[in-house]
Amino acid sequence: MPATPAENIRLRSALDALPAYVPGKPAADDGVRRFKVSSNESPFEPLPQVIEAVNRATLHANLYPDMGALDLREAIADHHSTSRRAVGPENIALSTGSVAVSGDLVRALVDPGDEVVFAWRSFEAYPILVRSHGGVDVQVPLTPAFEHDLPAMAEAITERTRLVILCTPNNPTGPALTTAQIEDFLARVPDHVVVALDEAYREFVDPVRLADTARLFAEHGNVVLLRTFSKMQGIAGLRVGYAVAHPRLAAALGQVTVPFGASSIAQAAALATFEPDAAAELEHRAAWIREQRGRLEQVLAAQGWELPVSQGNFVYFPLGERSAEFAAFADARGLVVRAYGTDGVRVTVGEREANDLLLSIAQEWREAQEG
Repeated sequence: MPATPAENIRLRSALDALPAYVPGKPAADDGVRRFKVSSNESPFEPLPQVIEAVNRATLHANLYPDMGALDLREAIADHHSTSRRAVGPENIALSTGSVAVSGDLVRALVDPGDEVVFAWRSFEAYPILVRSHGGVDVQVPLTPAFEHDLPAMAEAITERTRLVILCTPNNPTGPALTTAQIEDFLARVPDHVVVALDEAYREFVDPVRLADTARLFAEHGNVVLLRTFSKMQGIAGLRVGYAVAHPRLAAALGQVTVPFGASSIAQAAALATFEPDAAAELEHRAAWIREQRGRLEQVLAAQGWELPVSQGNFVYFPLGERSAEFAAFADARGLVVRAYGTDGVRVTVGEREANDLLLSIAQEWREAQEG
């Protein structure tokens, strides 16, 4: 009997207009030493406490994880509780990274034809998540300073809008929103429209500039916070992120998420990061990255670069049509960076040697252009 031709399979028509997610380029294995600073990964290895927890958890890898992840949700809730509002495990929804939680938000809120508003350029998974679930993505251009244009985003909200995503700090450009900016924006958003604050890079914001999103969450029933263990905690390979949401929405996220998505190993690793010694070391690492980012920005400015003010663990070069050329220039000199089409290039704050190499490459590029 002849095989059925695969060409007869009927795929969803939405896939024709679906952009592909492009991961950070890996370092080529061609004998040249390269630093991979294209994926916003932590330059630090996992903490000893995390490695120990992972090793213990692997002994029970034959068993399904706790689908409710109660121990981890309780730890996260304690971490987010304030004197103004207690957060409980009923407020926490887990999934495989904050990008998966964003997808759960779309599944829980957006019917076919409903709209999701976000800035652009921002996290490139947003349009993929929205379109793949039948939603309509409404992309609002960033300001000339590569910041969210909040007045324009408020104007973009219609009767079909179900979700607004604010990425702060914005990936890939770097600026972060203030408490006042978010508060003013929320005043213009209908109560039935959910506003997700994607804070994947929150720990890298200068402490004096941190938005009080805990208060905003406490005061607004339509606000949800998105966080991840991939960045500061440095366990991107284990895939665990979460939402802090009001109970009705948190329960809805639990309904649509992938069952057993947060593995037992990922849960154990994430839980270990809350141990006092581990948390202190992670804050030390985050402070080091903030210091290195500041050093990069200072030297790059002295070289003549005009870059957005970044509050993430990366810097952004708005090179436009020359983005791919700069990425190739850097790659040939041992630095793998992330080009975004004809918009710009993002470079992660990496090891000190990688950061020094970036400064050297950036200076060489400018001299070549000026010569």
